[in-house]
Amino acid sequence: MAVAAKIDRFMQEGGWIRRMFETGIALKQQYGENNVFDLSLGNPVIEPPHEFREELERLAREPLAGMHRYMPNAGYLETRQAVAEGLREETGAAFSAGDIVMTCGAAGAINVVLKTVLDPGDEVVILSPYFVEYGYYTDNHGGAPVIVPTDAGFQLDLARIEEALTERSRVILINSPNNPSGVVYSEESVRALGDLLTQAGRRLGTTIYLVSDEPYRRIIYDDLVYPQVFPHYEHSMVVNSHAKDLGLPGERIGYIAVNPDLGDKAHLVDGLTFCNRILGFVNAPALMQHVVRGLQGVTVDVGEYQRKRDYLHGQLVEMGYTVPLPQGAFYLFPQSPIEDDAAFVAELQEWNVLTVPGRGFGTPGHFRISYCVEDRIIEGSLDGFHRVAEAHGLVP
Repeated sequence: MAVAAKIDRFMQEGGWIRRMFETGIALKQQYGENNVFDLSLGNPVIEPPHEFREELERLAREPLAGMHRYMPNAGYLETRQAVAEGLREETGAAFSAGDIVMTCGAAGAINVVLKTVLDPGDEVVILSPYFVEYGYYTDNHGGAPVIVPTDAGFQLDLARIEEALTERSRVILINSPNNPSGVVYSEESVRALGDLLTQAGRRLGTTIYLVSDEPYRRIIYDDLVYPQVFPHYEHSMVVNSHAKDLGLPGERIGYIAVNPDLGDKAHLVDGLTFCNRILGFVNAPALMQHVVRGLQGVTVDVGEYQRKRDYLHGQLVEMGYTVPLPQGAFYLFPQSPIEDDAAFVAELQEWNVLTVPGRGFGTPGHFRISYCVEDRIIEGSLDGFHRVAEAHGLVP
């Protein structure tokens, strides 16, 4: 066998998003680019804001001496200071540069965190629906994923979380706004989760880290104020990426922010910095650290995503689909009209509409639609959605 047995199994079990993306490439070759409506991948179509291009052009015209060389593994001091200042304004917490580690995106950040805090067999609580690679990241570092469902509205189910915590619990990983549901965990539930983890840590005699994955934090709708984790739990960290808020998924630039009030913080940050190096990331991309330094208060036009959300959500509801209204991110997570969500997604493919089955996010019975695409793709997909809805008796 060319690959390890475990990796071969993972490849068979997971990878639904990439599998659908590759199916889209094949369909486009067969039917033409304009006749395939790919809503499978969260690859933002909205270009980075003009401030990004201006800063990139400025650095190209006036390069800084040594700007492509190594820097401290935690990242440039000036960039970490800029991130800390932005977080101080956003959260009210007393962040400093020493609380920040620049990383190769949020995925790199999660791997750095898990490498730093997990001993073999330690448990990572993951809330479903979830980004499927969380389980693989946990396995990368000898951890054991423990999947805990959210409630019927995809909000935190505190009773189930409490039941899942053991002496081996080391991390609970949350994602809000959530991929794939678009749900933002409420302020009340985040506060209650912090209380629960504080009490569980005392009862179990352990430290449980709350790790909040927040690449969609600034893509929220309807004037919602984002509930921060830092005020509600001492042992908290945020991992973030500029993939979504600045439209830079291919640039792999993000950071880890450690709660300024966390005890033994310096030791933890030293561990994160060390693991950033030994995992082979070495440091976050130098050029992007220079560029995003002055863009901490900048984001793409979120109104464009909200417009797409409102249009597609309204169309699907009119067709008879049951679709929760997302509060953030750029995904819809409707119920599948049939129990087998993979079979339903295959039916949509017959009309050249590509989505991802909910089982790819640990939640069968749903399917994910990504609407961070051109309007023509959304509009072109509607006929396929309507025809399949008709076939299952959904259309009123």
